[in-house]
Amino acid sequence: MSAPIIQIENLSIVLSGNEILKGVSLDIGEGEYVSIIGPNGAGKTTLIKCIAGIHRGWKGVIKIDKQPFEQYDSKALARLQSYVPQAEGRSNPLTVAEFVAMGRYPHLSAFTTLKADDYAAIDDAIIRAGLEPFRHRKMNTLSGGERQMAFIAAALAQGAKILLLDEPSTFLDYRHQAEVSAILKSACRENDITVVAVHHDINTAAACSDRIHAMKDGAMVFSGTPEQAINSETLENIYDTEFLCTPSPDRPLPHVISGGAL
Repeated sequence: MSAPIIQIENLSIVLSGNEILKGVSLDIGEGEYVSIIGPNGAGKTTLIKCIAGIHRGWKGVIKIDKQPFEQYDSKALARLQSYVPQAEGRSNPLTVAEFVAMGRYPHLSAFTTLKADDYAAIDDAIIRAGLEPFRHRKMNTLSGGERQMAFIAAALAQGAKILLLDEPSTFLDYRHQAEVSAILKSACRENDITVVAVHHDINTAAACSDRIHAMKDGAMVFSGTPEQAINSETLENIYDTEFLCTPSPDRPLPHVISGGAL
C-alpha cells in the first residue's frame, strides 16, 4: 500500500442512542481504489459520512492527508475530498453545466467568479462523465443514471484528491453501472485520485478495487485484496449466508453468486 492519505483509528459513533461504529480502524493509501462492503446495517454509509464530515460527534481519530480532521475548516476539507451520495430521486432545475460548476465552490471566495481554470475543470469533468450532449439540459429532465453521472462530474470538477462515494451504482441499470465504474477507475488510475466507495455489489467491488474492507455490526471484520476477499468462506463470515465463487472466462477473479440465487 502507498502512503496513507486517510488514517482512521478506533472510530466510534452513537446515533439516535445506537452505537453504529465500534472501534473502526483502517488506513487508505493515496491513489488507491478502496471498496467498503458488508451487509445492510453494518455501518458502511455511516463510516463514509464520518470521513466526509457529514456526521460529527464521533470518538477516535480521523486524519486526512496526515492532518487531524478537526484542524480543517469546511472549505479546506472540500478542496481535499468530495462526496457523492447514493443515487436516488434527487433533482433540481439547474442545467448540467450549472450543477457541475457548483463543484468549484471550494476554490472561490465570497466575491470572486469563475475563472478560466474553473471553466476548464468543469468542461473536463463533463466530458469525462460523458455528459457533453446533456450540458444544457435541466437536471430534472435527466434519467436517474444521467443525474448520477452529473453528481460524479461535479465531484470531479471539485478537483479533490479524495473521492468518497456511497453506493454510486445502486438503482442504476447495467449500462450506467458500467459507465460509473469506468469513470471511477479512470479517475483513480489516470489522475491519481483516491477513491473510497461503498459497494453493494461484491463483483463490482472486486473488479474495481485495489483493496476491500468489509464491515459487519459496526466493526471492521476484513481487510485485504480482492483476491483474498473473493472466496466462499470469507464472504460467508461477512454476510452470514452461502456464496458460490465460480471461475469466469473473461475476468481474472471468480464470479460471486449469493446464496439466495443458488
